[in-house]
Amino acid sequence: MLVALVGTVLATPIPASADPDPGGPELAQPVAADPAAPPVDDGKVMSSPPAATKSPDGWTLTISAKDEIQMPSAPLTTAISSREYIVSGVFNGALDGPSDVPRGVFEVGYQIGCGIDMSTSNGVALTGTVGGNASLGYFGLDFSNTMADGLTPGIGGNVGGGITVGLKPGIINIPVTKKEYKGDRPWLSISNFHVKIDGCVGESFIRSYATLSKSTDEGDAILSWYGVTKKI
Repeated sequence: MLVALVGTVLATPIPASADPDPGGPELAQPVAADPAAPPVDDGKVMSSPPAATKSPDGWTLTISAKDEIQMPSAPLTTAISSREYIVSGVFNGALDGPSDVPRGVFEVGYQIGCGIDMSTSNGVALTGTVGGNASLGYFGLDFSNTMADGLTPGIGGNVGGGITVGLKPGIINIPVTKKEYKGDRPWLSISNFHVKIDGCVGESFIRSYATLSKSTDEGDAILSWYGVTKKI
């Protein structure tokens, strides 16, 4: 006789809010930005305040600048003593005074300071001296029957040398443009201009400069302006 056994298995459903399998893949968590990360240098430079002077003939000369950018750029050479920068800016001159039309020269450029300037120094030079002398030495002498035997030559020498390194700090002026003007509002605009120097070792610094002159048959009035120094 066959007996059939019937059993019932009850399954307990897992709540939807149950924790996921600890052995399963972890969900990716968003990574917060590092608050200590330095800001990216966009090359923008705050311009110095305007410079002004008054000439003996009653004219007021003023120089100002805006929209300055000084960005370091990788030089075409692989020498570590080469420096290259991409610069931009707008430089304005203003002349206010008597009714006659002023004339003169407006110049704009850059100054680069090097911790060590090897372009105008002696650089690295080798120095040395080499000298020599000859001598005769005697041994085993027997002057009774024969001439002296054991005559041996000897040679001596001296060598001296050294290295001299001509190192000095330096400031290099790089004029970009010079404009002869006639009027009371001269201006110069520089955009994406590459400035390059060689022989600069160590830290380097850069700043813009502008010079405005007003000329008459009797004399000249000259005003200079210097931008903010940027360490690169």
